[in-house]
This record gives sequence, C-alpha cells and structure tokens, in this order.
Amino acid sequence: MVDFQQSPDANAVNVHFSRADTTIPEKDSLQISQETQVTKELEDTLPVHVTDRIFFIDLANKQQTTIPLQIFELEDLEELHLEKNLIESIPGDIHHLKKVKVLYLNENYIHDICEELGELKYLQSLDLSSNPLSYSSLHIISKLQALRQLRLYDANLDEFPVEICKCLHHVELLGLSGNNLKYMPKEVVNLRKLKEIYLQKNRFESFPLELCHLHNLEIIDLEQNLVSFVPEEIVSLTNLVKLFLAFNNLLSVPDTLHRCRRLTVLDLTNNLLRRLPPNFKQLTEMNELGLSGNNLEKFPGQICHWKSLCLIYLKNTGLQVLPSSFTRLTCIKILDLSENFFYEFPKEICAMENLEILSLDDNQICELPPSMMGLSNLKCLGLTGNRFSVFPEEVFLLQSLEKLYLGQDKGIKFMTLPSDISKLQNLRELYLENNCLEYLPPSIGLLSNLEIVDCHNNLLKELPDSICQVQGLQRLLVQNNQLFQLPENLDNLRKLQLVLLDGNPMTDPPIEVCSQGNLAIREYLQEKRHQKAKATKVQGNNFPFIGSNVIPLARSKLAVDTWANITAK
Repeated sequence: MVDFQQSPDANAVNVHFSRADTTIPEKDSLQISQETQVTKELEDTLPVHVTDRIFFIDLANKQQTTIPLQIFELEDLEELHLEKNLIESIPGDIHHLKKVKVLYLNENYIHDICEELGELKYLQSLDLSSNPLSYSSLHIISKLQALRQLRLYDANLDEFPVEICKCLHHVELLGLSGNNLKYMPKEVVNLRKLKEIYLQKNRFESFPLELCHLHNLEIIDLEQNLVSFVPEEIVSLTNLVKLFLAFNNLLSVPDTLHRCRRLTVLDLTNNLLRRLPPNFKQLTEMNELGLSGNNLEKFPGQICHWKSLCLIYLKNTGLQVLPSSFTRLTCIKILDLSENFFYEFPKEICAMENLEILSLDDNQICELPPSMMGLSNLKCLGLTGNRFSVFPEEVFLLQSLEKLYLGQDKGIKFMTLPSDISKLQNLRELYLENNCLEYLPPSIGLLSNLEIVDCHNNLLKELPDSICQVQGLQRLLVQNNQLFQLPENLDNLRKLQLVLLDGNPMTDPPIEVCSQGNLAIREYLQEKRHQKAKATKVQGNNFPFIGSNVIPLARSKLAVDTWANITAK
C-alpha cells in the first residue's frame, strides 16, 4: 500500500511505502443485537443503548479510567475496543467475557496483566501496545491458546518472553515494532503458523536467523533497525511475499533471495547498496520496489525483467539516465526519480500510458519533450526544483493531470503562468511556490475543480477577480508576495478553509485583520460589500423627478443628450 504527501519543507511530491499493520479490522458503526434490557446504570455509562445481547462495543478514546463493570455481564460479547483511554488496570472480572475474541487495550496506562486474562480461551486478537507493561506479567499471555494476533508495539520490551514462543502455536501475526529488541529467542521457531512479523524500530544488528525456519512467513518488517547482514538461509522462506528492510546498514542482499519466487514487495530504501544481485531478474512477481537513498552505480537492469512492477522508488540514487529496456515496464503506476542527476526528461517514460504518479523533483531538467503527451493517465507530476527558465507548456498536453508541482526553490525561476493553464480541466492542486510570478492569468478561474493554489514566495501584485469563480477552492497560499488587497468577492468561496497572507503589504483587508485569520478576513470582505451596496442604494435613490416618472442620473455624454431631449419635450 502506497501513498504520497507533501514534503514539510517544499511542495515536492514524496512517494513512499505505507508501513502500517494493515491486518487490524476496520471498526464499523456499533454492531448490536438488542433483545433483553440490562441495568440503566450501564446505559448511562456507555454511549449506546445496551442489552445483554451485545456482540461489539467500541469505547475507544472516551477518557475511560476503568473498564465499566457492567460490561462483564455481557456473556455474548465478542469484540471490545478500549484503546486510547486512561485505564491503569484490567479487573479480574475480565474472565466473565468467556466468548470475547477481540480485545484492544492499546494506548492506555496498564502496568500489570491480571491472571484472569489468561482464562479467555476464545481470545484470538489482543492488542496491548503502548502500555507501560511489566515484563514479569507478560507470561500470562502464553495461556491464551487460541490467540492468532498479538500486538505489543511500543511496549518498551528489551526481550520477548520465551513462554509465549513455547505455548502460542496458533499465532499468525506478531507485532513487536517500537521496542528495544536486539534478538529473538530461539524458541520463536515454535510459532510455525506465523505469517506476519513486525519488528521495525528495534535494535537488531542482524537479520534474526530463527525467522528463516518459519516457512509460513509471508511478511517480515525489519525497517529502521541496524541490520547489516541478511543470511543466505532466507532462501527457505518460499512463501515470503513482502520484505521490508528500509533504513538499515545493508551493503548487499543475498543472491539466494531470488528463489523466494512469491516475493511481490521489497523495500531496501536508505541502505548502503550499490547494486542488486544478477539473479534478481528471476523475481518475476515483483510489484513494488524501494531503492531510494542507495548510491547505485547505475540503473539495475534486472528490474526491467519485472513486467508486473507497478511501483518503483529510486529517489536520491545518483542516477543520470534510464536504459532503453526500461520501456518494458508498461505496468508502472508510480515512479519516483526525484533528487537525481537527470539533465533531460527521460524519454523512456513517455510511453508509460499506465503511469499515474511521476516525481522528478530536484533534478536538472530544463525542458519537457512533446512526446510526454503519451502519459495519458498521469494524475500527479512533480517537477519542483528543476531548471525551467519559462513555464514548460508541454504540461498542458496532460489532460488527466490533477496535481502539478512546479515550485523552483533553487536555481532559475519563471515569471509568467500561461493562460493555457485552463486546459488542465482536471487540475485540483497547483503548486508554483518560489518563482517570480507577478500575476496569475484570469483563465485560472476556468479551473472548476481546483482546490489548492500555492504561490507563496513569488512577486504577485494582485489576484485575478476570476479566482472567485473557483467554487471548490479550499486553500489559497500566497504568503510572501506583493499583494495589498484581495478580490472583493473572495468571501463567496464557501469551501475556502485557509488563506495565508503573511509577508504581504496588505491594506485591504489591513494587516491587523489578516493576522486574525480566515474568519476575520471573511467578515471584513462581507462588511465592505455591505457598505458598498448601502452606498449604492442611497445614491440610486437620489433621482430627479418629473411628475411621477423616475429618471436615472446621467452617466455619459449619450445619456446627457438623451436626458436633455426628454426634459425639452
């Protein structure tokens, strides 16, 4: 799963792997079977109408300091969410929940695990993450024989209890990220049904060899450790589908990894790699590859054999060119080539009609080829920090474009935005920060889908009135320009949530109004228009009369002549 977001420092496209444990079930609205009423006290305690036939309760983030005792009367309860509360202990009455299968107590203040928790013989999913757990009480978890998912993220663990490894033979998911683990106990090999293990943000210096004996493993996440070596024995993990090794100290990866033929996701971001093993071309099922932050000698040609590859991240890898064989990768949807040394737009990309997100930020590109019109499905284009002296009008060939990043935070800056920007009718976000724009073209008002305009750090003297026609506009970022007034109808944009005007010599509204935020700006513009309308009404009532006929004041020579003729008659 991949998303993209703005860099906190510049509006460049930043694409990356999503690291979340995606196996946690989504919580729907409260699922209740209501048959027999129980105590009014429980109804007052819980934010729902309560019966003894409840199967699902969600009390997450409700400032609960204890688990309401009435819950323990619900013998049919199967799923209980109490995460993000202020609970310090688990009452012994927890054993009354004989049918509970899912129990989430993460992000509380629980120190000790009571013995009675071990009596929940049907419990399948337990989350005790982000609690100050006492290591001495963790052995109780080993009594939960039916457990299939165990999450102990951010639990300040220095070691993982051997008892859990010896007893929980049905565990399929083990979440231990955010601890202080340096090794896994050898007894972990007893977890023979384990499919997913999350160990990111620990202190592993080497890949746990014990994991190579767990042949059902499908996902291994060792991101953000100190791993410098992956053993050849990883070849035994023939069911491995996703391997996350980003932000470690790897100088190489074993050639035997190519025999893990089911591998579809491999993240090696921010290591010390210079090349990939030749036999990697046999990983024909690969779908996502992360190599950003490695100092590659050249583009790894093995990748071009992965015809099903959809996402590839090669940010800051020292690349200057792409091989001609790159055109084989016709399934690519997301491509990150930012922070490299491309002096020309790689023409090999232009035939990728499935490409949706392309990041070429922070390269040395001066112009775009007309052939990029072949990117018929491109939705997001990042070109921030290149060397365009004028706005690259070839962008207007990309009719599907929804997000455009063309900030010039370094080097050459362009001075005008062509009126043909209106051709990008699907555009929702436009980033043009750090240029030398003095005006925006009136045609920007024709971009009916536009939601974000970011032109901070330019030389804008005024905003076109037509921007008030963009009814979907939500964010207008124009700080550090030369603006002294806003369009008088800007307050008509009902969806506008944020206007940033810092660093402008504003007089209308005055700086002191602008500094108070959006509401103050809106009220100022509304009051100004109200006063203007009032003045117009007074002036409009000051008409000369002839009998009962109302004649408007003359406003032009033609009107004066006409008025003279009327009065003469």
